[in-house]
Amino acid sequence: MNSSEDIGLQILRKLTPEQKLRAAERLYWSAWELKAAGVRAQNPHWTEKQVQEAVRTIFLHARS
Repeated sequence: MNSSEDIGLQILRKLTPEQKLRAAERLYWSAWELKAAGVRAQNPHWTEKQVQEAVRTIFLHARS
Protein backbone atom coordinates (compact mmCIF):
# COMPACT_ATOMS: atom_id res chain seq x y z
CA MET A 1 0.00 0.00 0.00
CA ASN A 2 1.13 3.54 -0.62
CA SER A 3 1.00 6.30 1.95
CA SER A 4 -2.30 7.77 0.71
CA GLU A 5 -3.96 4.33 1.08
CA ASP A 6 -2.51 4.04 4.59
CA ILE A 7 -3.94 7.44 5.49
CA GLY A 8 -7.33 6.50 4.03
CA LEU A 9 -7.41 3.29 6.07
CA GLN A 10 -6.47 5.17 9.23
CA ILE A 11 -9.33 7.58 8.65
CA LEU A 12 -11.82 4.77 7.99
CA ARG A 13 -10.77 2.90 11.11
CA LYS A 14 -11.53 5.98 13.22
CA LEU A 15 -15.08 6.34 11.93
CA THR A 16 -17.93 5.25 14.17
CA PRO A 17 -20.21 2.50 12.86
CA GLU A 18 -22.85 5.15 12.14
CA GLN A 19 -20.37 7.22 10.14
CA LYS A 20 -19.31 4.14 8.17
CA LEU A 21 -22.93 3.35 7.40
CA ARG A 22 -23.57 6.92 6.20
CA ALA A 23 -20.44 6.80 4.03
CA ALA A 24 -21.55 3.48 2.51
CA GLU A 25 -24.99 4.92 1.81
CA ARG A 26 -23.47 7.96 0.07
CA LEU A 27 -21.28 5.67 -2.05
CA TYR A 28 -24.29 3.55 -2.99
CA TRP A 29 -26.36 6.51 -4.13
CA SER A 30 -23.41 8.04 -5.96
CA ALA A 31 -22.96 4.77 -7.85
CA TRP A 32 -26.70 4.72 -8.59
CA GLU A 33 -26.61 8.24 -10.03
CA LEU A 34 -23.52 7.50 -12.12
CA LYS A 35 -25.12 4.36 -13.53
CA ALA A 36 -28.35 6.26 -14.25
CA ALA A 37 -26.37 8.91 -16.12
CA GLY A 38 -24.76 6.20 -18.22
CA VAL A 39 -28.10 4.54 -18.97
CA ARG A 40 -29.58 7.93 -19.95
CA ALA A 41 -26.65 8.65 -22.26
CA GLN A 42 -27.05 5.27 -23.98
CA ASN A 43 -30.85 5.61 -24.19
CA PRO A 44 -31.71 9.29 -24.63
CA HIS A 45 -35.27 8.49 -25.74
CA TRP A 46 -36.13 6.62 -22.50
CA THR A 47 -38.34 8.10 -19.82
CA GLU A 48 -36.98 8.62 -16.33
CA LYS A 49 -39.08 5.68 -15.17
CA GLN A 50 -37.41 3.43 -17.78
CA VAL A 51 -33.98 4.65 -16.71
CA GLN A 52 -34.68 3.97 -13.03
CA GLU A 53 -36.08 0.51 -13.81
CA ALA A 54 -32.97 -0.34 -15.82
CA VAL A 55 -30.68 0.83 -13.03
CA ARG A 56 -32.70 -1.14 -10.48
CA THR A 57 -32.33 -4.26 -12.62
CA ILE A 58 -28.59 -3.67 -13.04
CA PHE A 59 -28.11 -3.25 -9.29
CA LEU A 60 -30.22 -6.31 -8.48
CA HIS A 61 -28.04 -8.47 -10.72
CA ALA A 62 -24.68 -6.97 -9.74
CA ARG A 63 -22.03 -9.29 -8.41
CA SER A 64 -19.07 -8.40 -6.27
